[in-house]
Amino acid sequence: MDTSDSELSLGTAYETRFQTFLRDPGNFIYAPMKAVSGNSDYVALTSGGEEGFTPEALAEAQSYAAANRSSALLVWHKGKLVHSWYAPDIQADTILNSKSLSKPLTAIAIGRAIALGKIRDLDQPLSEILPELKDKPKGDILVRHLLDMRTGLLDQGYSLDPGHPFNRAYLDPDHGQYIVDHYPLTGTPGSRYTYNNATGDLVALIIEQATGRRYAEFIGSEILSAIGAQGGEVWLNSEDGLAHSGCCMKLPAESWLRLAVLLAQKGHWNGTPLLPAGYVDEMRRGTEQNPSYGLGIWLGEPYREKRQFGAPGTVGPTVYQSEPFLDPQMYMFDGNSSQTVHISPKHQLIVLRMGASPPKNPVWDNAKLPNILIRGLRRPD
Repeated sequence: MDTSDSELSLGTAYETRFQTFLRDPGNFIYAPMKAVSGNSDYVALTSGGEEGFTPEALAEAQSYAAANRSSALLVWHKGKLVHSWYAPDIQADTILNSKSLSKPLTAIAIGRAIALGKIRDLDQPLSEILPELKDKPKGDILVRHLLDMRTGLLDQGYSLDPGHPFNRAYLDPDHGQYIVDHYPLTGTPGSRYTYNNATGDLVALIIEQATGRRYAEFIGSEILSAIGAQGGEVWLNSEDGLAHSGCCMKLPAESWLRLAVLLAQKGHWNGTPLLPAGYVDEMRRGTEQNPSYGLGIWLGEPYREKRQFGAPGTVGPTVYQSEPFLDPQMYMFDGNSSQTVHISPKHQLIVLRMGASPPKNPVWDNAKLPNILIRGLRRPD
């Protein structure tokens, strides 16, 4: 850690937040929160088409979700919501903690800003958007690097030191400026995949600087409202401060499903293009540094039994997958606590699971839900 980081004044607000976080990191309560608007004329997704699956497959999928502490299981197939299940204490309009499901949303937000002409393209350097980065190494980070995790910023990690960049970037009452000014750049931008929340959180700052609009308002007006989704809330670093975009958006399960439907429909909603032509294909393209990760989304190929969140070959959390996906073109939103939204282009199928962390034994199988349902199609495509 840079000496200048340790000498920064932490402040009472930060110290209080850090001590609260330290007591139970997995159940940290986000505060303050900011409302994120949705569509004022919200209408639930069209349901039906359950007959496209065997009853046994739907029952097995629901049983697996319920046994793994899930809050919601939604199955969308060929334009319809064919199956929905919620835990007893959850309703269709209950806002759920997304954790890193928020990262695909950052890619959608950037795509929308490009479509509106507020960001030039994915290869625009941050120095052109954040003037304070002009002629600085971080200024060479491209917009795409924020989405494919190749910024070169310090890898995600954990520390008990309140002054460590991991904690300051996550909990500081001015976390965005801290990341810009102090979060360590450990590699040349574009040269290495380095999964971390600091990278995802910079997207809110970029959106606000490029559009002149607050992140919560932009997401609500330009995305959720446009796809007919319900709104929710997002964590701010302080009252009226910057939103955390790399995590912590709370929306109902169906809103996350609609975001996946938007990608399945190549960035169109009811015939209206919301994302640039070819943008979803770009999201689904991995990099040399990590072929399993595109722009905010994970890719089903190449198959790995234990896929890492961090840089390939490093030590850290892994996701278990017992077998390849039955659709090799599968891609997904994937967040902490095994919150997943699987998208199968071949079968026009989306499977969403949200909830608490599954039991450790037996381990969660990331292939289970989509493969159960693909095998259960009455007429496979």
